[in-house]
Amino acid sequence: MRKTLLAAALAGAFSLPSAVLAQTADPSKDAAAPASPHTIAGNLSITSDYRFRGITQTFEKPALQGGIDYSHSSGFYLGNWNSNVSSGAGFPDGNLEMDFYGGYKMTLGDFGLDFGGIYYYYPGSEANGLGTGANSGAVNNKELYIGATWKFMSLKYFHSVDDYFSLRGVDSTGASTGEDTKGSNYWDLSATYDLGGGWGINGHVGWLTLKNVSDGDYTDWKIGVTKDIGGWVFGAAYVDTNASGQCSGATSYQPYCFTNSLSSNGAGGLNIGSKTKDAGEGTLVVSVSKAF
Repeated sequence: MRKTLLAAALAGAFSLPSAVLAQTADPSKDAAAPASPHTIAGNLSITSDYRFRGITQTFEKPALQGGIDYSHSSGFYLGNWNSNVSSGAGFPDGNLEMDFYGGYKMTLGDFGLDFGGIYYYYPGSEANGLGTGANSGAVNNKELYIGATWKFMSLKYFHSVDDYFSLRGVDSTGASTGEDTKGSNYWDLSATYDLGGGWGINGHVGWLTLKNVSDGDYTDWKIGVTKDIGGWVFGAAYVDTNASGQCSGATSYQPYCFTNSLSSNGAGGLNIGSKTKDAGEGTLVVSVSKAF
């Protein structure tokens, strides 16, 4: 819009006689200010269930989420994103997730590349409450990523450079092996298509390889629709996984059977809590978000 108006204004100016231009030209008023190379944007959303890689982080309860992003015209960017979480999702005594990330993006026609790193931090949580031989201190995760985009499709690879969310290895009986989970990785294949009129559809398939955790690997998928109404984006999506989360009658360790709460002081590690739930079971997630 700004470029169109500026072009029209210049075309009108060049059609004036030179004498008039000499009398009316005032660079301080008419010259367009140079575009800033810096961009800051924020986002806020409410969702019926916070699903991370297909797994519920809020025991299938609502989440309030928001973040802020800085980007430079050179392609470099930094950002922060936050959400409430359930301690039973693997964050003993914790109820908040804070993500910090940065990287570099570049475009080549319809193609794009993205390189960076992300740090997941859960203030107030205690990793030793996981009962899997994890070190003490707040639960956290560090990943490097590389991604590529083509038009409405994207493929991204994440690689954990430390224990995956502070977890240590677990065998088929649920006993800790003490092995690290460094090198766990996740592939994210996604597509977002604009239908016009404010409508959009999106889909996703992801694959997690969780090192040294029995039955820790799984696939997740999502299909959804969005509608933009005056800058407010309303969404609905079906999310599902094949993660091992059977909470009763299972004959082997089920890493994705979550409890509603975890404490670093209780006994029983991952089984602490009065309620359990298959954290990867299929569900409909509805949300509303706003960028500003």
